[in-house]
Amino acid sequence: MNVRNCRSCGCIFNYVAGQVICPACRDKVEKKFQEVKDYIRENKGVGIQEVAEACDVDAGQIRQWLREERLELAEGSAMYLKCESCGQSIRSGRFCDKCKANMTRDLQDAIKINKPLDLKPEKNQGDSAKMRFLK
Repeated sequence: MNVRNCRSCGCIFNYVAGQVICPACRDKVEKKFQEVKDYIRENKGVGIQEVAEACDVDAGQIRQWLREERLELAEGSAMYLKCESCGQSIRSGRFCDKCKANMTRDLQDAIKINKPLDLKPEKNQGDSAKMRFLK
């Protein structure tokens, strides 16, 4: 059992995976996310600071949701995120489409390189499929 203290409330809980926050705090964060999402739908074109103040949420939490691709900046927004690899402007996530494609290709190439070779012995016409013993 992996017992930890919640980073938000300090309560002890059984940690499974993800953020180190207890289920109760995770539910609170999810409710805040839904509140932010509804506010953005009703007030198109609002900035992060305005949303943070209106919904009583930390602006850093909103940026985290943008990086997790749970929220996306509007087309033509004055604010934007930068790709962590090349610095290009993006609307959500950590990487631009080009860098994502490059990383995917590189990973697929690495998998191909490390793939075990199929080393089946060649059968000679005179050999039968019998086991050989050393004397």
